[in-house]
Amino acid sequence: MRRADAESLASVDADPRLISAQTPLIDVRAPVEFAQGALPGAVNLPLMNDDERHQVGIAYKAQGQAAAIALGERLVSGAVKAARVNAWRDYVAQHPDAVIYCFRGGLRSQIAQAWLAEAGVTRPRIDGGWKALRQALTARIDTAAEQPMLIIGGLTGCAKTVLINRLESGVDLEGFARHKGSAFGRMPEPPPSQIDFEHTLAKRLLTLSGPLVVEDESRQVGSVNVPLAFWHAMEKAPRMRIEMPLDWRLAQLIQDYIIDLERAYAQRLGPGEGWQRMQTQLENSLLRLKKRLGDARLQRLQRMQALAFAAHERGDRQAHEAWLAPLLTEYYDPLYRYHLKRQQEAGAIELHVGDWESVLAAAQQWQAEHAAGVAERSRSGMAQPLA
Repeated sequence: MRRADAESLASVDADPRLISAQTPLIDVRAPVEFAQGALPGAVNLPLMNDDERHQVGIAYKAQGQAAAIALGERLVSGAVKAARVNAWRDYVAQHPDAVIYCFRGGLRSQIAQAWLAEAGVTRPRIDGGWKALRQALTARIDTAAEQPMLIIGGLTGCAKTVLINRLESGVDLEGFARHKGSAFGRMPEPPPSQIDFEHTLAKRLLTLSGPLVVEDESRQVGSVNVPLAFWHAMEKAPRMRIEMPLDWRLAQLIQDYIIDLERAYAQRLGPGEGWQRMQTQLENSLLRLKKRLGDARLQRLQRMQALAFAAHERGDRQAHEAWLAPLLTEYYDPLYRYHLKRQQEAGAIELHVGDWESVLAAAQQWQAEHAAGVAERSRSGMAQPLA
């Protein structure tokens, strides 16, 4: 695995604009590294597979870099090397502006560049690699905590996420986490790693230099955590609250947690398997609330849920109201009101309370006013964001 000349080893800065510009990226790290967290827009075309990387790592620790490189040359040679170079060439043929990276922008990405150069293809690598660009992305999340921020709250079923996504400055944490933020919030798609969640959040924040609107969430959303500085900013931000009647909320929940969930599973697994997976997920979600609901209430809701599934199979999806309504009124609504009381006692500022449409209008007005304020401060050279 010899190095090429300096000209073929050109590099570009670890600039977040690579991400906001959706630059195609070739990640030459091993699959296990890629699974732990990649850069947005990257495809994993590794220099070494997991086993080869493991063997080379052992040789490096025991015998040093020269021995590790020599072992790598033996492991990745002949037809194996040709296949990997061809994979890079094919990708570059489809994405001529692709950029290469490894963990630190060092030996692995330089080797990939050298092999591509030998095949007549010249592409740059990211200087500092994954690590440097990750640092830039996490720094963007920290600086976003200083921007004006508005939190949208409300009882379960108030379509808060829908409202967030109607706003130009909306930041959909649940979408990035692939989870709806409750015991019933799991989605058919596998959850992201913590690193991938942070990178997706940072990518969104790269497009938003002004005010931010975020849903009222706990710090943990599904299997991931909101970065601490951003979470602290959420805790301190002013709020708006949606209030909608129970029947409206039930309709939203049936659409979101029943109809859309069944459709999503059916698209992935087929109608029969999709139906079973949806049913199993909802049964398990209810069971996870056993400690909070108590045995008697859980058993009552389980009976209602089973009857609703039977009616659903006959075409009556509205039958789910029978178990969703008491779940809201007896569990989720009291839990949210306790959470709201705690916020109010802590001095939370509520700018507006109203129905879905009025909160949307109020949030749009807040967004416009703060965007104008940020623009004015930018023109006048004032560094601090609007409070």
